[in-house]
Amino acid sequence: MTSNWLRRLMCHIYANMFSHMRTTVDLPDELLIAAKKLAAESRKTLREVLERSLRRELVQPAEGRRSRHRPIRWVTAKGGLPPGVDIRDRARMHAWIRGER
Repeated sequence: MTSNWLRRLMCHIYANMFSHMRTTVDLPDELLIAAKKLAAESRKTLREVLERSLRRELVQPAEGRRSRHRPIRWVTAKGGLPPGVDIRDRARMHAWIRGER
């Protein structure tokens, strides 16, 4: 059990380690330079800029994020689906695409 005076001393020296953690993160040089520039321009600390950015990324709903995949571009042809294609059964549809008709 930590005595009260030691706890206060540790809070003063180590920036309240009881509610914060320190870690090392390896960032690309250009990203760190851009973050430092933003911090200087906005008169904030680098820690504040990184914390705000990380919180925004973690809180942002998944559906609001940009997808890394391009949307499907549907191609249509006259006459509907080719004979033998059943789009309700994924396995059979893939078998038809692979030529296992």
